[in-house]
Amino acid sequence: MKAVSIKEPGGPEVLEWIEVEDPLPAVGEVVIDVVASALNRADVMQRWGLYPVPPGTSPHPGLEVSGRISSVGEGVTGRQVGDEVCALLTGGGYAQKVAVPAGQLLTVPKGISLVEAAGLPEAVATVWSNIVMTAGLREGETLLVHGGAGGVGTAAIQIAKALGARVVTTVGGPEKVARARELGADVAIDYRTQDFAEHGPYDVILDVIGGDYLERNVRSLAADGRLVVIGLQNGLEGNLNLAELVFKRISVHGTTLRTRSKEQKAAIVAEVQKNVWPMIESGAVRLVIEQTVPMAEAAEAHRLMEAGGHLGKILLVNG
Repeated sequence: MKAVSIKEPGGPEVLEWIEVEDPLPAVGEVVIDVVASALNRADVMQRWGLYPVPPGTSPHPGLEVSGRISSVGEGVTGRQVGDEVCALLTGGGYAQKVAVPAGQLLTVPKGISLVEAAGLPEAVATVWSNIVMTAGLREGETLLVHGGAGGVGTAAIQIAKALGARVVTTVGGPEKVARARELGADVAIDYRTQDFAEHGPYDVILDVIGGDYLERNVRSLAADGRLVVIGLQNGLEGNLNLAELVFKRISVHGTTLRTRSKEQKAAIVAEVQKNVWPMIESGAVRLVIEQTVPMAEAAEAHRLMEAGGHLGKILLVNG
C-alpha cells in the first residue's frame, strides 16, 4: 500500500507519498481500506517534530479515517468484512489501509457520506470527552470555545448548543465571526480586536491555544468554573494566579486524546455513538468541511491548514 511518510521534521514539503508494508490486524483489531482521512492540528505538530508518536503506533500521521473493513482479527465480534465505518486512530490514517482496535470503530451516521464521515471521529470525540466527560458541561451553563473556526471548534459550538448551553467563541476575522454565529454561537468574538475576558464569566472553557491564555482564562471563569486545555498553539507556559484558583474553586484540566489507552478510547467512542450520533442524524450537529484534497497531495492540505483561513475540516481522499 501507499502512505504519507514524514522524511524529517519540517514544513509541508517533508511529506512523501511512498510504498510501505500493508498492516495486519492484531488480536482485537480490524484493517480498514481507507476512503478518506482528515487533518488535525496534531498532524502538523507531528510533522514539525513537536508531537512524539506514542510507542507502538504507526509513524504515519492521521488520527481519523473512514472506509470499509477488509480484514478482521481474532477476537473481534460484531464487525465483518465490507462494513462501512469511521474510526478514531492513534496514528496511521494518511494511508490506503490502517489497522485499528475494534473498540474505536463507529458506524457512519445516517445522512453522512462515507467520505464526510472521516472528519467526525477525532473532533467529536475530543469535544465530548472534554466538555462533557471531563468538564461536566450542563444545560444553562456558559461555554467559551477558543478557536471556534477549526474542526474541534465548529463541533464544540454545535454540540454545546444541542446540550442547552450558552456558547461564546473566539475566531479570527469578521467572516469567521459570521460563520460561527451561523453555527449557533450566541457570541462570536474576533480575538484580533476584542478581549474574550470582557464577555465572561464562563462556567467551562475549552482552550486549544494554551500559553499566555492561561491567566485570562482563569480570570474569566465563574465560581466552580472548569478550564480544559487541549492545545498549545501559543506555547507551553503561562502564569497562574493561585488565589483565583483557590477562592473561586476552579478546576484546571490538561488532556490529550491520542495518548489514552485503548480502553479509554473505546469508552469515549461508545459515549459518542450513543449521545452525539443522534445529534448528527437529526441535523442538530453538522460536519463543516472546508475542502477535500487527494491523499497523495497531503503537503498541500497542510499548507492550507497552516495558512489559517479554513473553516472546519480539511479531508484527504484516496482514489
